[in-house]
Amino acid sequence: MPQTLYPTAILLLEDGKVFHGRASGAIGTTTGELCFNTGMTGYQEVFTDPSYYGQLMVTTHVHIGNYGVEDHENESKGIKIAGLICRTFNEVPSRKRAQSSLKQFFITNGIVAISDIDTRALVRHLRSKGAMNGIISSEITDIEELKRLLKKVPSMQGLELSSNVTTDKPYEEGAADAKLKVAMMDYGIKGNIVKCMTDRGCKVKVFPMKSSFDEIMKWKPDGILFSNGPGDPEPMHDEIAVIKQLIETSTPILGICLGHQLIALANGIETYKMHNGHRGINHPVKNLVTGKSEITSQNHGFAVSEEGIKKSKNVEITHINLNDGTIEGIRLKDKPVFAVQYHPEASPGPEDARYLFDDFAKLMEKHKVGKKQEAVNS
Repeated sequence: MPQTLYPTAILLLEDGKVFHGRASGAIGTTTGELCFNTGMTGYQEVFTDPSYYGQLMVTTHVHIGNYGVEDHENESKGIKIAGLICRTFNEVPSRKRAQSSLKQFFITNGIVAISDIDTRALVRHLRSKGAMNGIISSEITDIEELKRLLKKVPSMQGLELSSNVTTDKPYEEGAADAKLKVAMMDYGIKGNIVKCMTDRGCKVKVFPMKSSFDEIMKWKPDGILFSNGPGDPEPMHDEIAVIKQLIETSTPILGICLGHQLIALANGIETYKMHNGHRGINHPVKNLVTGKSEITSQNHGFAVSEEGIKKSKNVEITHINLNDGTIEGIRLKDKPVFAVQYHPEASPGPEDARYLFDDFAKLMEKHKVGKKQEAVNS
């Protein structure tokens, strides 16, 4: 198509609904499941979060890109969303220390975006009809051709995506002489999860998702963290099998988001695809153990079955969502294992839930002291 200053773009939804706007990123065509994020800030951390791999992001806040991009605010290497849909795409950043405009960031990463869309109408449609696939194009104007391409896009349900974003090889962060060692399983880990543990004096080793039980335990970790990540947890049979083995070692374990769902599956509790999911930085959660509530950062389209937990003799609910009552946290009754559906590291979002990393560190310290005492007694 002819190149103009503001080329037109088209958004086509799986149910046939069409939106017309203008191209605001790289020129091209992209597909994925549509989801919406309600955060007013933190767009760079959202766009670089590996949990969003394969999804077309709709931002409910009107202005996106107004403060540009800074490298240190990335949660991973490069943009992970499949494409962006927004109302107003600001091409000139107002922040003096911005290293790039958002438009240049998108072009460099080859990300297609469409703006000048009535995102309020789009989100209301998705809230009513539920999550669905879509296609954005700034090079194809034939709706029938777009429909043909969209039909080839698989459903998110049953789709394993973590293998697209996990690390190729293990790497370490933190002080070499740290008192605590944390093995992190990378299903799509965010950089600030690693930082939250190194900030607490831990040495971290991040393992690829296909790492075996023996490879992980050979490092002799004091604790294990199962990370966030994209896609449906149910097809990850090999990872679930390894998680079962790791739980049996009685090593302290923390699960976050996808890691939370995998721990549930490892304990015979089903997960399910939500109507829309939770994505934003203002989700209220109640801690049933302390009775306190916290405002959390969330990004998930799957959830753990409440009925499954109630049938389990070994798993109990620790956190619930105050908007819809869905499960936000669990723990095992006979093992030092706990998990949350939301993101305690935030980034972006409020830091109300960062106490969970402190709890994890204390759990590791207690377990390590206990092991030393057992060795002395034996």
